Amino acid sequence: MGIIAFQGRPGAYSDLACRQAFPGWTTLPCETFADAIAAVHDGRADLGMLACENSLAGRVPDIHALLPQAGLNIVGEHFQRVEHCLLGVPGSTIAQARRVHTHPVAMGQIRGIVEALGLTPVVEFDTAGAAELVARWNNPEDVAVASALAAELNGLVVLRHNVEDAAHNTTRFYITSREAVRPPPGQAGTLTTVLFRVRNTAGALYKVLGGFATNGVNMTRLESYMLDGSFAATQFLLDVEGHPEDAALAQALAELAFFSETSAILGVYPGSPFRGNGMADR
Repeated sequence: MGIIAFQGRPGAYSDLACRQAFPGWTTLPCETFADAIAAVHDGRADLGMLACENSLAGRVPDIHALLPQAGLNIVGEHFQRVEHCLLGVPGSTIAQARRVHTHPVAMGQIRGIVEALGLTPVVEFDTAGAAELVARWNNPEDVAVASALAAELNGLVVLRHNVEDAAHNTTRFYITSREAVRPPPGQAGTLTTVLFRVRNTAGALYKVLGGFATNGVNMTRLESYMLDGSFAATQFLLDVEGHPEDAALAQALAELAFFSETSAILGVYPGSPFRGNGMADR
């Protein structure tokens, strides 16, 4: 058994993801993504569970900025179903609720119940942190939206399960490590994550992506973001199917390197079973 770091308070969805992906491991809550990365880098944790995108909210910007400089390797992925619960203090009822506390992203995912119950939304820094506050206040008029795990850890009760507006709310995580652990070439379901910056020439991005198309390599994710606040410097994060030593991907990566100013492989790892069966990891 080991230690796995995550960003958030105990009971956050990242904490739940750690527990489901690595049962029996000790979870290490960290205030920021940078702190979670540092915990792995410095050896205080064996692995890091870092949220990278959500099916409703989109990408997690902090990861795009931090991961390239982290000195860590992506060794896996995990998909966590986000099941928001309405939490209250023991003995309270939904009818008593007046104010709902949660993270701003989560608040945007529970508009239906907020309107139906006539609750006043109060934004907090974290879902699990909101649960901690509600437990501390011990006021039946204040409720939190967080995970069932947050209720358990903070001595709260679940007043209603699955209060999210969309049933497909899922967060994807990169699992990171100090050491690269790669599956063998030719293994089905392998993913490769690449970071690159194209040359400032006409058609460079088209030529980079064309290499994947002509070699029959499937891209599962492509994100672009500004580098150092410059509108002239754009970096890309790419997830593709295959292993860098597989012939098709090797050729595509060679073309990418030729037309890119810089490029680096951040990880080669087995894809989650979620991709094949549409169900969250267990």
